[in-house]
Amino acid sequence: MSDSPGSPPTAVSRSVPWRTVLGYGIMVAACIGAFFIIRAFGENLQTSTADLMASQPAGDTSKQGDALFHVLIALAAVILVGRILSRVFTFIGQPPVIGEVVAGLLLGPSLLGKKGSALILPPGVAPYLSMIAQVGVILYMFLIGLELNLGRLRASAPITLTVSHASMVVPFLFGAGLALWLYPRYAQDGVPFTSFALFIGVALSVTAFPVLARILSDRRLTQTELGVIALGCAATNDVSAWCLLAFVIGVAQAKVEGALLVSVLALGFIGLMFIVIRPIIKLMVKRLGDGLLSTTTVAWVFLAVLASAVAAEAIGIHAIFGAFLLGAIIPHDSAIAREFTHKLEDIVTVLLLPAFFAITGMRTEIGLVAGWANWLACGLIILAATAGKFGGTVVAARLTGLDWRMASSLGILMNTRGLMELIVLNIGLNLGVITPTVFAMMVLMALVTTLATTPLLMLVNPEHVEGRTKEVSKKQLVQG
Repeated sequence: MSDSPGSPPTAVSRSVPWRTVLGYGIMVAACIGAFFIIRAFGENLQTSTADLMASQPAGDTSKQGDALFHVLIALAAVILVGRILSRVFTFIGQPPVIGEVVAGLLLGPSLLGKKGSALILPPGVAPYLSMIAQVGVILYMFLIGLELNLGRLRASAPITLTVSHASMVVPFLFGAGLALWLYPRYAQDGVPFTSFALFIGVALSVTAFPVLARILSDRRLTQTELGVIALGCAATNDVSAWCLLAFVIGVAQAKVEGALLVSVLALGFIGLMFIVIRPIIKLMVKRLGDGLLSTTTVAWVFLAVLASAVAAEAIGIHAIFGAFLLGAIIPHDSAIAREFTHKLEDIVTVLLLPAFFAITGMRTEIGLVAGWANWLACGLIILAATAGKFGGTVVAARLTGLDWRMASSLGILMNTRGLMELIVLNIGLNLGVITPTVFAMMVLMALVTTLATTPLLMLVNPEHVEGRTKEVSKKQLVQG
């Protein structure tokens, strides 16, 4: 699985200074206050002429048979090019998923132009390809949820919660502040500043847990102290980011006025899943034991995934959150988690996700980022994302007692983005919160920050990258 994490390792036991708890409370309060100050200024801004939103083609220009033909061609092309580029990027020490992302971009209008891209990815097949992509992403997020070990997240909560949330709060505020400059220049008419600022903030605060886990695994760092803390922080970041994204989607879809209702329903949905559904699943897992799953059991699990996705979509927080949440409440070491990971992993990552990369490639037009002003905006986005992630992580890590080298290495790792970022960006484009130009800038930011992870880690901490760091002793590990 080119973008899949291994099982999260156990967490390092550390005493938590009182200043960490105090600092965490101050950080959260300051974040909320700062965002409302930014919002007060931003609500008075007016948008200027912006590029039109990319609309989904109706698909009536192609017959159904022709559409199927082109969908199959598109999938075959992106899988083939993705496999080739994955090997190339692996050879130069980069995550294989970057090759798959780049494959989608190369087959889109960014390289081939609209006419050239239309030969492989005709606009008329976009709705069909999009449906395959959505199913792939829903199943992918379910698998990511299955990988989470909530017990170990609780065990390392004092450290990971502080560091991971600091690595979200700072880039979130940087993004919201940057939105004051981006909004009048790049926002679509009719998009409220609050929705735009919230989304830019979330997009800058995401960490790609699967990509980070793959980097650590490739570098034999998963059982080092750095790897243990990084995986815990990234997993906590993912959970928090999806909860925050659910709120942002609710705000965007409810046009602010109904956001409170969406938030209440979302919290009720999360509570229902953990308080009611989780005990039922635990009881079912206990009865099943460690044996192979029957066809009936597999069918019920799929129905549960679909039901959870439908419920989340009905609430207004996107179907992928429901699939992710269901996966998270299923015990990660259960027969259900093992069987579904084993059966779905290759199908989802090799066959279905390429449709997502193809759609992303169709939507990304690097040519829209033309002129010094657009490249300046793109550079500011990359700078804000990197400085926010790195700075927030380093400061929080130092407060928890980590030395400068460890804190810097952790900050570099937390700046990793990738597929998770692309999922967030596609949601924003679908909702009409961001324009194709901002979408292209954000895709470039995701690629740059992910590509920079390994080289910067080698520069700051070469012995970690070479895998020569001693593994954390078993006495230092907290059993989850």
